[in-house]
Amino acid sequence: MANQTHDKRAARTKMLIRDALTELMEEKGFEGVTVRNLTEKAQINRGTFYLHYRDKYDLLEQSEEEILKEIEDKARGINPKDALHSTSQDEPFPVILKLFEYFQENARFMRVVLGPKGDASFQVKLKELIKQQFLQNIASKLNVEDMLVPAEYFIAFVSSAQLGLIQHWLETGMKKPPKEMALIAAKMILLGPGHVAGIK
Repeated sequence: MANQTHDKRAARTKMLIRDALTELMEEKGFEGVTVRNLTEKAQINRGTFYLHYRDKYDLLEQSEEEILKEIEDKARGINPKDALHSTSQDEPFPVILKLFEYFQENARFMRVVLGPKGDASFQVKLKELIKQQFLQNIASKLNVEDMLVPAEYFIAFVSSAQLGLIQHWLETGMKKPPKEMALIAAKMILLGPGHVAGIK
């Protein structure tokens, strides 16, 4: 019981620190943030900060890794045939919907870390994760002989396009709900840009 209480307290403290980091990055960019800024904003002492992180770089890296791990866990189980069936019924595929709901829950941190004041390496990591998940869940089930373009170019296009879609949604204030975004993403991947643009 004591361990559970300690874990909950530690998780709450880490969330306070991440929220402080997010707010400060919005104001001054990551390079302008100091540990002192973070402890003042989170209303904790320096000792508490150093219990969890070596420095601000460790904080950013751990925060990003947590996000990437959650995305990876939620992205498991994307089956192209099931996704196509859902999309043809104008229903969002559950896995993609879960991902957009997660992006919405963590929107403030993701928006800042993917934005101009954020961490350029996180974009690379997220794009690589999208690419790997696509390879594992979809590309491995495709018949290469049926493809109209080389697989590597198709995967590069899809991973870059999906990252761009997520960034645009976050930057423009998430005007469309996750359910609608999940459908938009699936239609663009499964039906193709030309089809969804009405090009016959």
